[in-house]
Amino acid sequence: MTTTVRPPQSTRTRTRPPLEDWQPEDPAFWAATGAKVARRNLLFSVLSEHIGFSVWSLWSVLVLFLGPEYGIDPAGKFVLTAVPTLLGAALRLPYTFAVAIFGGRNWTVISALALLLPALLTAYVLEPGVSYTTLLWVAAVAGIGGGNFASSMANINAFYPQHLKGRALGINAGGGNLGVPAVQLLGLLVLATAGSQHPRLVPLLYVPLIVLAAVAAALRMDNLPALRNDRGALREASREPHTWVMSLLYIGTFGSFIGFGFAFGQVLLVQFHADFPTAVSAAYLTFLGPLLGSLVRPVGGALADRWGGARVTFWNFVAMAAGALLVLLASRAGSLPLFLTGFVALFLFSGVGNGSTYKMIPGIFHAKAERETAAGADPAEAGNRSRRRASAVIGIAGAVGALGGVLVNIAFRQSFLTEGTGDAAYLAFLAYYVLCLVVTWGVYLRRRG
Repeated sequence: MTTTVRPPQSTRTRTRPPLEDWQPEDPAFWAATGAKVARRNLLFSVLSEHIGFSVWSLWSVLVLFLGPEYGIDPAGKFVLTAVPTLLGAALRLPYTFAVAIFGGRNWTVISALALLLPALLTAYVLEPGVSYTTLLWVAAVAGIGGGNFASSMANINAFYPQHLKGRALGINAGGGNLGVPAVQLLGLLVLATAGSQHPRLVPLLYVPLIVLAAVAAALRMDNLPALRNDRGALREASREPHTWVMSLLYIGTFGSFIGFGFAFGQVLLVQFHADFPTAVSAAYLTFLGPLLGSLVRPVGGALADRWGGARVTFWNFVAMAAGALLVLLASRAGSLPLFLTGFVALFLFSGVGNGSTYKMIPGIFHAKAERETAAGADPAEAGNRSRRRASAVIGIAGAVGALGGVLVNIAFRQSFLTEGTGDAAYLAFLAYYVLCLVVTWGVYLRRRG
């Protein structure tokens, strides 16, 4: 098979021509050219997505700076962390297909530079006396960072062969997810050094990093012309039942990860105020869960590559249900050590589940392509159709799953408003994880779907 790629010296030019005839499933092509090019694109994709997650998560940190002088109660702060989650979820669908329109490299540059808007806008308005309505609008703009994940995952999915997709997508997503604890650690650093009177330092520190990510993507990433065929995939994917099953499962994994990541600091301040009387005391712990959940996401992908995505996902939801039960019991007993243990477990297993569920998506459509080929379809056409639909479902599931983060923050807000504790929210999380493990078993394991 002949494959046209640019000559090696073109990597030193500013204008990188598109890669033609990309064939990652061809072992000879992958060994000679594909692996190196894919790894390079993965590296710079992770950098841009990482910063996108940090900008998306800004308000999980900034609410800790909003003292009495801002006049915002805990319920209002939960809303401030929910609105960027909502916009980020909505943007994931158009971001997925922007790759097909503009090209992976080009869209990475555009989406990275767009992060300057929320960073600069937040730094401009954030001071005592600003209205709550203004803060809501500015927090919503931070949702721009949430869209980067979908375009990045759709792009990287096209670069890798089927047997490496779980690991590659896990690394890409895990590196991006690390943006959540990264911005929380940065917030802790600012709180501990400059103090709570200087929240605008947090977004301003990201401005040079955003520019760096955009320049690096422009110089080192590539466009895949094959992705241009993805523009009609959304309609195909929306008619596919597996799309909505996977979206349901991804609400349980990623929705938990991003929702808990945004809300955990506020939960500690409200429910265990005696143990965490200041924002700094809570900030020392808030980054830990998102950090662990991000680090184990590639592990979830690798386990799914080895044991099967459905099997790993099923047992992962069993573990998440156990973690939610432990948090509920700890909350009712007022035990902070058990509470922290349960929440760390939820972060860990949400990370594992993020990796395993995303491995399931290309696996489902790869199996469909194999059945179509066995029935007489052209292997190349079946493979392209499989990749196109998988990329579309990755975008849809990513968007719907991110809505889970909104639901998590709304559940906490309502639970604390009505009961004074988060117990009702923890019970709702437990019920949802049980639903997910039943669905995973019924659809993908019971009949070897």
